[in-house]
Amino acid sequence: MTVARKDMDRWLGNGGMEIIGAIGGSFESYGVDGEDLGWATGVFTPTQLACNPHGAVQAGVHSVLLDAAMNFAINAALSGKDRTQATIEMSTELMRPAMLSENYTMRGEIVRLTRQIAYAEATISNAEGKLVSRSTGTFLIHREAKD
Repeated sequence: MTVARKDMDRWLGNGGMEIIGAIGGSFESYGVDGEDLGWATGVFTPTQLACNPHGAVQAGVHSVLLDAAMNFAINAALSGKDRTQATIEMSTELMRPAMLSENYTMRGEIVRLTRQIAYAEATISNAEGKLVSRSTGTFLIHREAKD
C-alpha cells in the first residue's frame, strides 16, 4: 500500500522559521527513501547574525539548523496531519569551524521511525565535502487520531 506523503514545498526556504533565513540557512529538497524514511537537504551561507566577532559560526547556530533539518526529514516521511511534536533529546558535535559567507550543505535524515518516536541525524558539510558539524536527535511524533 502506497501512503501519500506531505507536500512540504511551502516550507522550502526558511522551513517556516524566520531565524533559519536570518542566519543564512535554506532548505532546498526533501523526500522519502526506499525504506519510507525521510530526508531533507539545504544550504547554509552564514550571515553576520550567525557569527561571533571573528566570523566563526556559534555552536548554537549549528544546533538550530541541524534540529530543523532533522525535523524537516521526519515530517517528509509522515502523512496527513501527523507531525513532529517536540525534540526530546539532541546532541551536536562541531568538527571544524564554519565561517562567515562561506558555503555549506545540510542534510537531515531519519534513522528509525516508530509510532511515537523518531530517531534522526543531520550534518553540515563544507564545499570540499568535509564534515563541519553533526547531530543526532530523538523526536516525539504527534499522530492524527484515527476513527
